[in-house]
Amino acid sequence: MQITDVRVRKITKEGKMKAVVSITMDDEFVVHDIKVIEGEKGMFIAMPSKKAADGEHRDIAHPINSATREHIQNVILESYEKALAEPDGEEE
Repeated sequence: MQITDVRVRKITKEGKMKAVVSITMDDEFVVHDIKVIEGEKGMFIAMPSKKAADGEHRDIAHPINSATREHIQNVILESYEKALAEPDGEEE
């Protein structure tokens, strides 16, 4: 699986969420609404989720193993860092 496109929408408001990202895999499958979040231990991603009837948030789409999660996170955070270096506006 190759991530063939990453689109970063930077968030300018104060808060822990820094960007919302869409990724395309193998030029065939897109996952929208991946969040880039600044946590106590650094930047990380949160997969798209929805609130369940019990009030808990559950991922709608997510990697099945930690190696895939790490790969996706590394690609997204690299793209986010590049987007930060660009003038204001969205990377598209």
